[in-house]
Parts: sequence; structure tokens; C-alpha cells
Amino acid sequence: MVSLFDSVTFAHGPAMKNRFMLAPLTNQQSHVDGTLSDDEFRWLTMRAQGGFALTMTCASHVQAVGQGFAGQLGCFGDQHLEGLTRLADAINKEDSLSFVQLHHAGRRSPKELIGGQPLSSGVDEKMDSRAMTTGEVEEMVEAFIEAAVRSEKAGYHGVELHGAHDYLICQFLNSELNIRTDKYGGSLENRSRVLFDIVDGIRARCGADLNLAVRLSPERFGMKTSEIVEVYGRLVDSGKVDMIDMSLWDCFKVAVDEDCDGKILIDIFANLERGATKLAVAGKLYSAADCQRAVDAGADIVAVGRAAITNHDFARLAKDPAFAMRTLPVPRATLRAEGLSESFIGYMGNWPGFAEAE
Repeated sequence: MVSLFDSVTFAHGPAMKNRFMLAPLTNQQSHVDGTLSDDEFRWLTMRAQGGFALTMTCASHVQAVGQGFAGQLGCFGDQHLEGLTRLADAINKEDSLSFVQLHHAGRRSPKELIGGQPLSSGVDEKMDSRAMTTGEVEEMVEAFIEAAVRSEKAGYHGVELHGAHDYLICQFLNSELNIRTDKYGGSLENRSRVLFDIVDGIRARCGADLNLAVRLSPERFGMKTSEIVEVYGRLVDSGKVDMIDMSLWDCFKVAVDEDCDGKILIDIFANLERGATKLAVAGKLYSAADCQRAVDAGADIVAVGRAAITNHDFARLAKDPAFAMRTLPVPRATLRAEGLSESFIGYMGNWPGFAEAE
């Protein structure tokens, strides 16, 4: 039987000591200017200490205009280097791979945070976003590449491109929103050009030991599962991507697209050819049994989110096959002991039934 505690090797960079990855999680703990706070440092390093073989930051914006939430960790300028380096050093010392998730919120950037109109692949009157010019798209691609170079300089083992959850890369993949007439719109090849240009640029300008991952959504947000399967295959065929992180929301749900013939989401992607590329999955992995089921289905890595919030040492405790995350709602005192700041606890209070009421 495949074990959750097998190591995982990659084409670029060091191996993971087990199959557990801390999913990238919004926590609203960084300073207003995007620099690392002691609160966010504590939250992330506790997960590395808790046995996660890969510790990933929250979504970290690559341009100031791409900020998606208050208290977001930035990676768009050298002013962020000191904090990013401090965090990478601490994670690496725990024998955990350190990753920055590179992000741009696009139309989901709140006006009050960015001080202007949100930018996207197309016009969204409801969210009052405008379509980026071709030059702005090229600047954004360069910003992702520069952020990867900066992350490598800070000492991270890898970066992940956030192409899921209706953020900017996802907005370019969205055929309903992206009706551009330049080289970044129209066909799936054109709509995915932003993603592949970023991948190519990172591989050209970063070292051979930098692990490169991509996060994708297979449905919702205007995504068609068949198109994401095609993008997945092209990423694998490129030989430039070490890990594809599928955000499934529920690993074991039936796909909603009619052309999937009632298949379970994890099965669709686990059964695709992926060569040396590793498959990570996220979605309702709340217990050791859930995680074991995911790797038994063919995933290489389990990305743990909510359960890593309730239990910083989930990856260690999961050696007990009967282990499961704490029962919800979680007392706020427990969340504090698990390394969450008051701002993070307040944010989690927005998730129905997660944290005990005040």
C-alpha cells in the first residue's frame, strides 16, 4: 500500500520527506505594506515544525495592483526580501520545503486596497473591472517572473502559480470573461498563453533547482473540466512544471461537467499521464483516512487546508490511521494555541461553523 509517509521526488529541487503539503491559505496577518509580520511567521513555521513536508505561503501578490485581501503577504518588491528570507530560512531549518504562492487577484482586487479600478482579462461591470491592455498583460507576466526570481533569491525551494479560484490567471482561462482579440484571448491556446509565458520565463531566469508548481481549478469560475485537462497535459508535456496542484473543493465529488460522464474529480486527473510531474490534490481532506484515500486514488501529494488550521501538527498526528482534525467549531483559545493571530481568528469567524462565537 502507498504510504502517506513515503518521500516524493521532483525533477527540480529536493524531495519531500512525506506526502503532506500545507495548502496556501489566506490569513490576513501581514503588514499593510505586504511585509512579513511576526504573526504570519509564527503561523507558517509552526506548520513546518508540525511535520508538513512542504510549507506554502498564502497567495502573495506580484503587483501592488493585484492585491486580493487585507494583510496579504507581498512579493512584488525588494522591500519584501528581508521578511521572505527570514521565513524561508526558518521553514528550511525544519526539513520542510519552502514555497511562495505567486498571485494576482485581477478583478477580485478590492478598490479600497489598490486605490483604483481592478484589472482583468475582460470587462466585468458588476465588479467594475476593465480589460488590461496588451502592454499591461506583458508587464504582469514579467512581474510574476520577477517575483519568482525574488523568491529564489530569498531561499525558497519553489514557487506556485495561482491559476485557480477566479484570480487573474484563471480569469484569462475563462472563455466567458476573456473575449480579447489580442494574442491572450479567443482560443484556449491564447487564453492559456499568460500561464505558459510565465512558466517559460521562470524556467529561463531561475536556477535548475527551483521547483515550479501550478494550481488549477477544474470547474466553477468559468472553468471547463475538459479545457483544464488539456492545460494539465500541456504543462506535463512541457517538462517545466514539477507539481500540478488541483484545487478540487471536494476530492471525491462527481464532476459537474456533462462531458465527464459522472466521473469522480480526483480520478479524472490521477488517471492522466503525468510523467515526472507530481499531482497534489486539495478538497475536504480532514483526516488520515481522507488523505490515504486520496493517495490510494493516485495522488502524489495531499494539500491540507482547514485541518492544518485546527491542528498545526496534522502531518505528524496522521501517523495514526484513525486521526481526524478537531471537531468544529473550534474554541478561539485553541486557535490561538495553534498559532493564529486575532486577525486570522477574526477571518476564520467568517467561515460558517469554524470558530466558536465570541
